[in-house]
This record gives sequence, structure tokens and C-alpha cells, in this order.
Amino acid sequence: MKIGQLSEATGVSIRSLRYYEQQGLIASTRQANGYRTYSPLAVETVEAIKLYLNLGLTTEQIAGFLTCVIQNKEAFCAEVMPVYERKLAEIERQIVQLTQIRTNLIDRMAALTAEQNRTTCEECGTNDDPKRSEP
Repeated sequence: MKIGQLSEATGVSIRSLRYYEQQGLIASTRQANGYRTYSPLAVETVEAIKLYLNLGLTTEQIAGFLTCVIQNKEAFCAEVMPVYERKLAEIERQIVQLTQIRTNLIDRMAALTAEQNRTTCEECGTNDDPKRSEP
């Protein structure tokens, strides 16, 4: 199967397939004319790569267990679970950080809104300060 056919079969761009090959995730052989050819197993391999990329893993992380997963079931690859655990811990840290950023933004927006309301009231001649008397 040529690279264009693999691209069509998997929905992955030719550029990405070349990158996967460069990273050692898939392999091809070269024909005499220089064209890459891939085994039918390459479709399954690329589908697995897509799955792991969608889990947020890097190609480097995927490379650490891809051969095992292709040859066996994922559940029987000892390398997979530690990668998942590290990724989940990373996501949990990001959630904490994003929650704090969200809180900071909400507080800042409330402060800006309050300041705008005070400025608007001062411009229109109203006085929300009970200590000050109206003329």
C-alpha cells in the first residue's frame, strides 16, 4: 500500500504519516522508484496511534509501548498503565491550574464591572455612597 492509500484508509495526512515514520511509529519499505510502501498492518498501527494521540499522549510516549500493543492486547502491556497514570496526573494538575485561572478571571471581571458601575453612577450624578449627601 502506498502512502496516499494509507492516508485515505486512515484519514491521516501524508505529512503526519511521514512524521510517524520519522518518529519510528510506522515503517515502510522503498520501491525502486523511491515510493514508500506499507504493509496492511500499517492501517491498524495508524488507527492505534490516532487513539493514543486523542488521549493526549505524545508520539514519544506512544513509541514506548506501541509495538507491544500491536502484538498483544493493550491490557497485557505493562508499559501502558504507568503512561496513563502520569498523563492523568498531568491533566489533574492542569485542571487545578485552570480552575484557579478561571476564579481569577471571574474575580477580575467582577471588579471591573463594579468599577464601571461606580463610574457610570458618578457621571450620571447619582450617589450610591450613603455617607455623602446629595446637594
